[in-house]
Amino acid sequence: MAYDLDAESRLREAEGLALAIGIAIEDSFILPVRDVKPNLLFGAGQVENIRIACEQHEAELVVVDGALSPIQQRNLEEKLSRKVIDRTGLILEIFGERAATAEGRLQVELAHLDYQQSRLVRSWTHLERQRGGFGFLGGPGETQIEADRRMIRQRMGRLRKELEQVRKTRGLHRERRERAPWPVVALVGYTNAGKSTLFNRLTGAEVMAEDLLFATLDPTMRAISLPGVEKAILSDTVGFISDLPTQLVAAFRATLEEVTAADIICHVRDISNPSAEAQKAQVLRVLTDLGVIDGEGAQSSIPILEVWNKWDLLTQERAEELEPLVEGSEDIVRVSALTGAGVDELLARLGDILTAKALVQEVSIPASDGRRIAWLHAHGEVLSEEDAGEGPEGPMRRFVVRLNPKEMGQFETL
Repeated sequence: MAYDLDAESRLREAEGLALAIGIAIEDSFILPVRDVKPNLLFGAGQVENIRIACEQHEAELVVVDGALSPIQQRNLEEKLSRKVIDRTGLILEIFGERAATAEGRLQVELAHLDYQQSRLVRSWTHLERQRGGFGFLGGPGETQIEADRRMIRQRMGRLRKELEQVRKTRGLHRERRERAPWPVVALVGYTNAGKSTLFNRLTGAEVMAEDLLFATLDPTMRAISLPGVEKAILSDTVGFISDLPTQLVAAFRATLEEVTAADIICHVRDISNPSAEAQKAQVLRVLTDLGVIDGEGAQSSIPILEVWNKWDLLTQERAEELEPLVEGSEDIVRVSALTGAGVDELLARLGDILTAKALVQEVSIPASDGRRIAWLHAHGEVLSEEDAGEGPEGPMRRFVVRLNPKEMGQFETL
């Protein structure tokens, strides 16, 4: 069944996006658009109502929670005598402010320029005042359209080369992790579902975790211990959102591809949100785009564990309603990342999934081969160890050890 956010939920989400970048909201309302106007999007009467509301509240900025063409944006600005940005511009602003790493800043700037390029090419045909910088909330600056277009193209070319180098480096890191014995657990979910709070709870890290949309952008990795698994890598990724701008999907693909290399995906859901099912559908769409899920309703190539977060915020009636779904599924764990309730059960479930494919193996190693013996003790569950007589390389030791296929493959390459 497909779910989409209703108009009220979309409006609340748009307000959250605006608040995330420090915009003071004076008024917000839903306007039904029955007949899309190519020049303004809205009808003349609706535009007049927006203008009156702006004057009453002395608003300086109008945010349209949808996609505006360059012409629509320019015409609305002329009619309203105020700056106008659409959903894409707003999300780009948030990403631009939050990107902390060099890679994140490169990705955001490339997405900004890709978006800005279409605004310049289609909106302006002569010398006049333009918005300055890479943002859309900054002040004006005198620019010439052809010079801007050329500079943007050149800058985008340089950014793509730098990002390609980043992708190569990330690929090398991924290969190194695949050769290492440690499984990777990736946290994914809708923005503000509580991924970073859960990440901090599990790892003791101090990743920024606030009640804001897109509180964290850059992927973070930390080591954790799980039952039956000495060490695993927990990865926190950027939050998903409905109608994520195509420029950002392309720019952040290298980051999101970390999910495809995971051994387990934890889909963190804000189960207290009235739009929880619609948010789940949006996350599954992104995972499908990444190739993790092969088509709608198909099985995932990577085990997906649903983590129903914010269980403590549910009413008793709602909790009792959801209880049978949790009890009847091995793929759902209820937690409160804020209080820590259910975290032990989550860790146990992750350990069970990772060790489920482990097989008991019998291997003989020269007693002098301390490196391989140490590796077995460090990465496998050694069930027994005994002398195995003399071999070509001297005294031998026989081990009965539990390893999963990935670990066994790594041991054989030592």
